Amino acid sequence: MSKSILIVEDESKLAKVLADYLEKDDFKTSHLINGDEVVDWVKKNKPDLILLDLMLPGANGKDICKEVRNFSAVPIIMVTAMIDEIDRLIGLELGADDYICKPFSPKEVVARVKAVLRRMDPDFINQSDTDDFNIDHDAFSISIRGKKLDLTPVEFRMLEMFMGQPGRVYNRDQILNNVFDDGRIVLDRTVDTHIKNLRQKLKEASPEKDYIRSIYGIGYSFEKT
Repeated sequence: MSKSILIVEDESKLAKVLADYLEKDDFKTSHLINGDEVVDWVKKNKPDLILLDLMLPGANGKDICKEVRNFSAVPIIMVTAMIDEIDRLIGLELGADDYICKPFSPKEVVARVKAVLRRMDPDFINQSDTDDFNIDHDAFSISIRGKKLDLTPVEFRMLEMFMGQPGRVYNRDQILNNVFDDGRIVLDRTVDTHIKNLRQKLKEASPEKDYIRSIYGIGYSFEKT
């Protein structure tokens, strides 16, 4: 059964593009422009996920998110052009499940929607996504579409960590704590170097996809879609 996505966005052309891309992936979409209409609409229609712009005519995205959280656990992805708001958006203050910064590509939005739905609903699994990777913990090896990746031990641990929670955003400190657990002193730029090398190996194995996403000023996340 198709999942229903509510797009709350006052830029109609952008909302139309997002709807087109989501519908190509078999999502059902609805669109609201005015923030004052959102809460009542959600109560009546119960969407499976909300794409919620931060700046809207009427009620703003932050107030809408807080109000929706009073009666619903529906996944909410905040959309913002305000980089300074990110730390609060990805925390628990608003109750949002994820965020996307403008400008973005529609494909990125579809990937974020799928990632959040996977985390919230274990039954929502795109089989083609999960078939891409195979991890052999005993042999410390990871294959993509049957092709074994030539990974260093650090790269293996890093990809294993990412694959454990697709869509989760890890900052550099979290990556350091998960991957370098032997007490050595490691600089932040070392993380970036390993990410760059890992991304290159994934790209060589699957040129059409970019599995590791950089979030400016925050860290990295892993997308299977």
